[in-house]
Amino acid sequence: MPELSDIDRQILATLQGDFPICERPYAEAAAQLGIGEAELLARLESLLADKVLTRFGPMFQIEEMGGAFVLAALAVPEARYEEVTSLVNALPQVAHNYRREHQLNMWFVLATESKAGIAEAIAQIEHDTGLPVYAFPKEREFFVEMKLEARL
Repeated sequence: MPELSDIDRQILATLQGDFPICERPYAEAAAQLGIGEAELLARLESLLADKVLTRFGPMFQIEEMGGAFVLAALAVPEARYEEVTSLVNALPQVAHNYRREHQLNMWFVLATESKAGIAEAIAQIEHDTGLPVYAFPKEREFFVEMKLEARL
């Protein structure tokens, strides 16, 4: 893990919430931090490249936009794990994919532009892998705001 500078820590602390909604949000955020827009963008790119950040972007309520998402799982035979991982990850609807120590050892999130897209993606994965997909749709939504202190 690279050493974080004071300004990188300040960027991480400041941009975890209340990102400006305006015509030039990076310029406004940079001004709040006392740096230039180009420097902020370069530092964010560096934090992403160094894997300090794995993602930087908005979180959308996909259902409010007509889309859908679902947590899904597979029970993948160990001998086929890499093959199935490649097949599942090849679909653009797969947002995240995690290995777990459980009978259902592959967990992933499907995100689609429509509710019907979930069933289509599941059918595609089942066709490509020959394995049943177990879908766990959201029953209730909870908002848990989590802000992390940038210390290293």
